[in-house]
Amino acid sequence: MSTPDFILSLREKIGHDLLWLIGVTAYVEDDEGRVLLGRRSDNGMWALVCGINEPGEEPADTVAREVAEETGVDVVPVALASVSAQHDETVYANGDRTQYLDLTFVCRLAEGGRVEPRVADDESLEVGWFFPDALPEPFSPTIRRRMARVREWREAGSGAALFSFGE
Repeated sequence: MSTPDFILSLREKIGHDLLWLIGVTAYVEDDEGRVLLGRRSDNGMWALVCGINEPGEEPADTVAREVAEETGVDVVPVALASVSAQHDETVYANGDRTQYLDLTFVCRLAEGGRVEPRVADDESLEVGWFFPDALPEPFSPTIRRRMARVREWREAGSGAALFSFGE
């Protein structure tokens, strides 16, 4: 996993203490209704593409960057579907502790862009397109909840982001 430089710098000062970070999640569908997923190298779970927002970076730009970096697929964020706070800590293998405010974006494929997924960095073991009713296992329970929020957002008319109180 490549840790952003700003986090490495903070970790030099605070060690493994809890960090509150902004994360983004990309819900990307192709023309067949399949969802873009990656199997994470840190825990082996299948998930939507997720990443950390860099200081000063627009969250929509972060989500497009993360999808390209992790899967090689070019996307355009079209809507913010969900905003949620993680209440449980994530503790990484090295002892770093984090919690995230997640912004889940619905994205479309970029016109004329790359659409064939490939493992594009060390954050994924596999990537691919999957139908939402046939998700691969093991699948992240947190991501399953985020996908449910996207469905709720669509059912609500896609007019505004869903705000939730915990994962």
